Amino acid sequence: MDMKDSQKPPTLLTVREVADLLRVHQRTAYRLITGGTIKAIKIGSQWRVPETALMEFIEKGLKESASTSGAKKKSGPEQFKLPLD
Repeated sequence: MDMKDSQKPPTLLTVREVADLLRVHQRTAYRLITGGTIKAIKIGSQWRVPETALMEFIEKGLKESASTSGAKKKSGPEQFKLPLD
């Protein structure tokens, strides 16, 4: 097999790593994963999140907050909200 033809496997993150990166509780990360908000795969009894899926989740949250920030202009610091529901 030629190494040029093989694809590099995606980086898979654990629930704990996702929680650490998002700076949320591990239970919150687990709920987002099992609820389908963050795309993930189940390997045996454990969940793994492709790094690209986590980045899509973050980008989606940034886009949604940018689109709503123009409609509601409040005083104070700008806040970015990720879709946690």
